[in-house]
Formats: sequence, structure tokens, C-alpha cells
Amino acid sequence: MSEKTKARVTRAVLSELRARRNKEFASHHAQFFKTQKGGYGEGDLFWGLRVPQIRKVSGKYYKSAEACEIEELLQNEIHEARLAALFMLVEKYKRAPAAQKDKLARLYIRNAKYINNWDLVDLSAPHITGEYWFRKPSSEIWKFANSGNLWKERISLLAAFYFIRQKNFDMILRLAEHFLSHKHDLIHKASGWMLREAGKRDIGVLYSFLDKHSGKMPRTMLRYAIEKLSEKERKKYMERQVISKK
Repeated sequence: MSEKTKARVTRAVLSELRARRNKEFASHHAQFFKTQKGGYGEGDLFWGLRVPQIRKVSGKYYKSAEACEIEELLQNEIHEARLAALFMLVEKYKRAPAAQKDKLARLYIRNAKYINNWDLVDLSAPHITGEYWFRKPSSEIWKFANSGNLWKERISLLAAFYFIRQKNFDMILRLAEHFLSHKHDLIHKASGWMLREAGKRDIGVLYSFLDKHSGKMPRTMLRYAIEKLSEKERKKYMERQVISKK
């Protein structure tokens, strides 16, 4: 593909996204994703598109877009452009041979600083870093978990979703334990969510973690983890936490 063609594809994606701008939704998204000063999404810019609209555009262009073009979109200041890039990257990754998957995963990892809100992480990490780190075990998932960067930390947790789907629960148990003392609610939510997903596949795994840690789990993490348990079981674990904090 020529440089001219590449530029044309990039412009086409941005043009189609721009044409779907909605000021009302953009204002809503800015509030919802905490873009105010001090918020976790501080400074992010939105055009106000809905996810199905972004998927439609990315689905139209992912086959013709090359990796360097997706990378350019991933570095765009507009949130929806970055999400479109990630949707395109996920689709390419799913269909790529192993050698190409590795290159696409490295592209994702080196651009992690642009994957900087929970929707960007959640809709991409299980499909790319999750599969990649499962297929090619390394300590890199722990580099992300220990990075001190909220979004890299969440990427490590959402990558564990792929492990969970393969019924490999060790990674999420270790990560959830690692993040027990984390200060941010978005990590508590992700940890609890992933524990709940593990419990859907093996309830004993969840019970074991809860029996050991429920008394000291952040309240949000615990609530997310026990959401699908019976009312009696939820009450039991919530009472344990109350007792342990007296």
C-alpha cells in the first residue's frame, strides 16, 4: 500500500467518525469518563459517538488498514479514534497468523499510554495482550501490574480474562491478591469482575479466594466478586468484612 493510499484510509476513518459527531453525547461522555481536572480521564476529547457507530466504521476499514495506520489512529487525541483503532487492531489480531499476532501485540504494548480509559482497555486487552501473554508466557504482565500506571494495571487484569476463559485461574488469583491494597476504585471493580468470571467457570476458585481474603478486600471488589452468589452467601461474606474491620 502506498503512502498516499495509507493517508487516504486514515482520513476516511476520521472523516466518517467526524461526520457522526454529536455535541450532546460528547458532553455526556466527557462527564461519564471523568475528563474534568483531577478525573481519571482528565483532558480526553470526545466527538460523542456510540460504540455501535464506531464498530461500524472500524469494521469497514480494518482489512485495508495497515498496522502503521492503526497505530497512527491509536495515537489520535480523539477518544473515538483511539477506540476505532483498537477495534481494528482486535479484528486484525484475531485473523492473523502467529508471527503477525506477535507484531500486532507489540504495537499494542508500545502504545499502552494511549489506551487510557476503562472502555479502551476492556474492549481490547482480553483479545490482544490476554491471548499474547497466555500464548507466550513472560513477566511482562507483571511489569504492567507493578507499573503504578492505572491503565497498565487494568490492562493486566483484563488480560487475565483470556486466561480465565481457558480455565487457567492462577493469574487472576495472583493479580487480585496483588491489588488488594490498591487505592483506585477502577482496579477494585476490575479485580472483582474478573474473580466473578472465574467463579462462573469454577465456583470453588471464587470461594477459596473469598474465604481467604473477603475480610480485607476493598468493599467494591468484594461486591463485584459476589454479585452472582445467592443472597445468603453475599450476606455471609459482607458480614465477614464488617466483623474484620471492627
